[in-house]
Amino acid sequence: MFSVRGRGVVRRLAAAALVSGLVAVGVTGVAGPAAAEEGPGDNGGASAVLGRLKISAKVRIAEKVDGEERVSEKNGGLFEMKVENGGNLQTYCIDFRTNAYEEKEYKEVGWSRSSLHDNPDAGKILWILENSYPNIPVAALGEKAGVKGLTRETAAAATQAAIWRYSDKVDATPVDGNARKVTEYLFGKATKVREPKSSLSLSPASVAGRTGDRLGPIRVSTNAAEATLSVVPGAPAGTEVVDKDGKPVTAARDGAEVFVDLPEGTEDGAAEIRAEATTKVPLGRAFVSVREKSQTMILAGSSSSTVTAEAAATWAEKGAVPAVTVVKNCAGGGLEVIASNKGDEDWTFELKGASHTVAGGGTRTIPVEVAEDEAYKFTLTGPNGFERTFEGVLDCDTATPEPKPSATTLGAAPSVPAPVPSVTDGKGGKGGTTGGDVTGGGTGTTGTTTGGGDLAATGGSGATPVIAGVAAVLVVVGGGAMFLLRRKKTTDD
Repeated sequence: MFSVRGRGVVRRLAAAALVSGLVAVGVTGVAGPAAAEEGPGDNGGASAVLGRLKISAKVRIAEKVDGEERVSEKNGGLFEMKVENGGNLQTYCIDFRTNAYEEKEYKEVGWSRSSLHDNPDAGKILWILENSYPNIPVAALGEKAGVKGLTRETAAAATQAAIWRYSDKVDATPVDGNARKVTEYLFGKATKVREPKSSLSLSPASVAGRTGDRLGPIRVSTNAAEATLSVVPGAPAGTEVVDKDGKPVTAARDGAEVFVDLPEGTEDGAAEIRAEATTKVPLGRAFVSVREKSQTMILAGSSSSTVTAEAAATWAEKGAVPAVTVVKNCAGGGLEVIASNKGDEDWTFELKGASHTVAGGGTRTIPVEVAEDEAYKFTLTGPNGFERTFEGVLDCDTATPEPKPSATTLGAAPSVPAPVPSVTDGKGGKGGTTGGDVTGGGTGTTGTTTGGGDLAATGGSGATPVIAGVAAVLVVVGGGAMFLLRRKKTTDD
């Protein structure tokens, strides 16, 4: 984790927008929109909290680790998620070996911002979602696969198993016979389908200009009929959202371009606009954990949900006028900071111990190295109180299988930390993991799991802490026994 901060900056944190595992806050006295989501400068979509594994059945997993076959059984099926602004989602897992944390915050992202970024079979996963449960009723799915007696639970397990074969390249087979036939049907029939678009986004997420300019354009993308537009409270009086002709607009359709318009004589400052729509999030959209590592999900079903997007505008009469967006670059293995300067003077800022300058009227893209699964937080500052903080975790790849413990490592620390007492995190949520059929550990930050009767069982084995604890006890008992035997032998001699 790294932090870069300037001096003498007065900031006001109003609201945080979460995008692609990034949190952006504090833009010149108003809430900062999040960093890019679909492409450079995009942001928006559904924010949701992960719930329990609700509909599931057993799936047999076989994979080779260190040249040996490892076989296990996991519960596979549908998770529930609650949309932040209203609505419900159903998701499947696309990151088999990573633990799932209940009540963690997730954000809708494009495939390039998730573990699907380099997966040639991502389109086949979408085909499975379009042609299986819950998008297709259980009876209809059973008829297509030529089976009878399929249930919601076995249909969900069959679908999850087929997805795991493409997302994690594991040999996943449902325990139930009917479900096995459905998995083979889905896996064999799957063909590539084009990636779905965002439910709602604004691009770019940050614009800037001189006082008196019309700031933009900002492009609206949505699968809804239209999105409502408004100025976030706190902006200067008279700030409006307008079209290219300067006419005020309160709603926009997909593809529309809008601008931020300011009254004459407005002092240097910032404003933020907000887009909102009620729609069903498209099948196949990825959902990634925002602040901590947790299983990556893919959308399988959506109620009508409220989705939002925000974009910030900054302006000044003279000097540097900065704008910043941050893009998760999974293909490049890190982040990209896109810094622009619409003013007439250079803008210099510090980032990760290095100084960077953007000339007046210029734009720079600065790569930032971040390790896989690494948490990061940094702040960029500029003139007129400009300050933006970006926070998140880079999670671009599916986890790899852990090696088999060797005899020499008996009693070593388990691969998954033991459970810790439940605590409340910074957003009031609880966390935990699921693995095997025993409640697992996790990152050690929180302790409530998605377990109970509906354990997710798609992460590292939760039995590991128990096994390690038993092993430690046996080592102590064995050592004591050896000591007594040696002492007895000495006495006899």
